[in-house]
Amino acid sequence: MVRSAWFSAAAALGLLAVLSGCGKKPEVVSGDWRSGIKEIRMAVSGSNDDPRMVKQRNAYQARLSAATGLPVKLYESSDYNGVIQAMSSGQVDLAQMAGGGYANVDSQIGKLAAPILTLRQAEGETGYYSALVVRADSPIRSLADMKGHSLGYVDFNSTSGYLVPRAKFREQGIDPDTYFSKISFAGGHTQAVMALANGQFDAAILQASGGDPVHGFSRGALQTMARRKLVNLKDFRIIWTAGPIPSEAFVVRTDRPQPMVDIVRGAMGALPYDEPDLWLQVGQLDGSAYTSVTRDHYKDIIALRAADIAQRRGQGGRP
Repeated sequence: MVRSAWFSAAAALGLLAVLSGCGKKPEVVSGDWRSGIKEIRMAVSGSNDDPRMVKQRNAYQARLSAATGLPVKLYESSDYNGVIQAMSSGQVDLAQMAGGGYANVDSQIGKLAAPILTLRQAEGETGYYSALVVRADSPIRSLADMKGHSLGYVDFNSTSGYLVPRAKFREQGIDPDTYFSKISFAGGHTQAVMALANGQFDAAILQASGGDPVHGFSRGALQTMARRKLVNLKDFRIIWTAGPIPSEAFVVRTDRPQPMVDIVRGAMGALPYDEPDLWLQVGQLDGSAYTSVTRDHYKDIIALRAADIAQRRGQGGRP
């Protein structure tokens, strides 16, 4: 298949066409859809302290710029809400966000935003987990032991660090608003790890991926910080998990030119095949890749968020 037709085929055939482009760098697709568009704007959240995350953002930025023939500007936010509001208000064209963030955007603008890609692991999984973590020297051994103890969530808009665990607590007969002695928000997964290490609360809810509860996890906030020698994995212990949770998505504004959306989908979908060494360098696992998704992939998360908001409103807005 000639490269000039590759992106239009990707729109029709999804990632089947992406695979036909393996081993080639994306080329600029001609057409007048770029008329009046000066740049592609992409929102990202998280800390710039992680070199691997910064490298990943820069790689994605360069990839999309090469594919679209336009500069790609990153709008960086230190919290989830910044990305959510940038997407909802139309300040950006696309964003990387977890299911809970997308559910928030969906509640605000509906079909004006749509997920197009999510990460698929080598084993075929497209999800990750919430992990309830305590310090290794803690006497707390189970969720039952957490009654009357303090808990640190990540962020109100965090899927694994707030939304899903609260829903799972309720399924197990636990009222997340009264079961714990104190509830705090750390502001991010890295901050939650440090707060837990410093004894600011008795347990924290963190993201865990690259495995499962039976075999353990190879990725997540704890593992990332351990690789950077900021913490020691032996100082922490997982006592409860929930999942799998649908992985984060590339979400696009649907009121943008369709050729632009198709190019983004094709360029990112082909990245692990076109540049496998770079794929590994930016922190992705061997054998993983992006796969196409739609709103339906996140319907359960959308429903969980709506139910949680209704529950809190019924209790006078308590967090």
